[in-house]
Amino acid sequence: MSFWLIQCLNGLSHASTLFMMAAGLTLVFGVTRIVNFAHGSFFMLGAMVAGYTVTQWQPTWADQSSLYLMAMVIGAVVAAVTGALAEWLLFKPLRDSPPLYPLVASFGLSLVLHDVLLWCLGPGEIFAPRFPGLKGAIQIGEDYFPEWQLLILCLGPLTWCFLHVLLTKTQWGQHIRAATQDRDMLNALGVNPAPLMLGVVMLGCGLAGLAGALQLPREPANLQMDLQMVVETFVVVVMGGLGSIAGAFFASVLIGCVHAFGIHFFPQATLVLIFLTMAVVLALRPQGLMGELAGAGPRERVSAFGGGPSSPRMQFALGVILCLTVIGLMVSGNYTQSILENVLIMALFGISLQWMMALSGWVSFGHAAYFALGAYAAALSHLHWGFNAVAACMMGMLVAMVAGLFMVRVLARSAGVYLAMLSLAFSQVVWASASQWTQLTGGDNGLIGLQFLNDSPRWLFQSLLVFLVLLSLFVFSRLVSSSFGAALQAGRDAPERAVASGFHVHALNHRIFLLSTMLAGLAGALWAISKGAVFPSVASVATSVDALVMVLLGGIHQLWGAFVGSVFLMGWGAELGRYFEYWRGVLGLLVMTLMVLAPEGLLGWRNRKSRDGGGLG
Repeated sequence: MSFWLIQCLNGLSHASTLFMMAAGLTLVFGVTRIVNFAHGSFFMLGAMVAGYTVTQWQPTWADQSSLYLMAMVIGAVVAAVTGALAEWLLFKPLRDSPPLYPLVASFGLSLVLHDVLLWCLGPGEIFAPRFPGLKGAIQIGEDYFPEWQLLILCLGPLTWCFLHVLLTKTQWGQHIRAATQDRDMLNALGVNPAPLMLGVVMLGCGLAGLAGALQLPREPANLQMDLQMVVETFVVVVMGGLGSIAGAFFASVLIGCVHAFGIHFFPQATLVLIFLTMAVVLALRPQGLMGELAGAGPRERVSAFGGGPSSPRMQFALGVILCLTVIGLMVSGNYTQSILENVLIMALFGISLQWMMALSGWVSFGHAAYFALGAYAAALSHLHWGFNAVAACMMGMLVAMVAGLFMVRVLARSAGVYLAMLSLAFSQVVWASASQWTQLTGGDNGLIGLQFLNDSPRWLFQSLLVFLVLLSLFVFSRLVSSSFGAALQAGRDAPERAVASGFHVHALNHRIFLLSTMLAGLAGALWAISKGAVFPSVASVATSVDALVMVLLGGIHQLWGAFVGSVFLMGWGAELGRYFEYWRGVLGLLVMTLMVLAPEGLLGWRNRKSRDGGGLG
């Protein structure tokens, strides 16, 4: 009996941390409509600052308990102040942009915060002592439960009560709730929403910083603690229902208990269980546990599709210039050729996502799943059956398409962020399977020793990559101008009107989704051929984010958008890494600057002068 109680307490303790994170993210999203990918970085910031304060600052006038409490307050305050700077310098200029662009900007912010902490505090972990007075454990039967975790367990419900009182019993909270419903109407009634947004961002980031600081007695602070926490936080927020703090609380409890019992009974599949739980909940309730189904509100205006130079001669000239540039790179050194292959393969991967996003409006946070399945299918078919490069690419496309056929049924009832999070759940299941199914995938050791190109000249493979990128761009342009593409865009912009006109919107979306997964699988197979090895990182969240960032950096409704984004992210990123230790921060600054100055992408900057807003329908 004590075992079950201890595991429940462990789950509830973890749930409290998740809820503090999720409550902050829910508040920020509810008022500003910004999906803050850097929320995990504020968690890390609070932990690192508090840890440094505890271990390095030793004032004579403060005892250890006071110092610890001060450190946690300082960690939360630093996170809140940093959030205020982010709201003022980054989120406010992007307030009228479509929600995906602030998401990319917040990705850049996470890179900057990572390198700022690396520069200030170094790369090592920060080990803090246990909290004085709470170093022991209470006995439950034959087991023991740490006193500090019991304190954290209690802080979750207290945080919920505090937020409930704040939002329902105070005038500020009532204004916040009104801002989540209709910000423009609140402004028309004489209430300036700008201070409300600043206060909400500070509160949300402060809660994340406090949650990070509270982890110090349990685990060391480090520069890798942000990504996993923000992924789990997204799971909780979406599973609970966007904008619902009560839903976030109950989702936190559910995920916390699944995590606690999963570690004991299924230690090799804990992460899979978390995302399977979210997938089941969203399959049964597409709006989350306590969310509301989205109504037919006003839709954002969509940018006109930019096909590059309108003259066929200019398009041909651009293609010739690209080919000549690539040929020049091919005869350069091995390093430059490796970067060239990365740029071209990731451009192909980005184009696969752009097909789906630009034409159907579907957004995927987990497109790396199909990229990884293509890579592993190619590698395994080569190792076990001796497939050559062409047959391995076909196998990669086939496996990715079969996975797409399965997922399209799961995604059929979802839309918007819920659909994107379901795709992320599938991607994380693929990643966890690749990491833990060692007999098939080799686990973290990967599949190595692939010898696709030993008997073939490298320039032939690189020429094939150039041809495939140009072919995918040509197919993209034909899709946009075809009746199929027009029907897709009609279903994207006005789905109810499209259905009334006789279009089978769901069937059309399913077709472009399957085409997208096949192209992503081909890109993954080409990645395996290029690298001669496949590791679980090909299915990671970072790989999915890279694809999304590439598309949005170049311009989602620009023919060359994904290619330009790949050149910027993969090409310039690699060059920065050669010369700067803190290249991630520099890249993050560039990403944030581009999103503020050109919120419709590098190739769509002219549209900002000719229209008030824009984005994805």
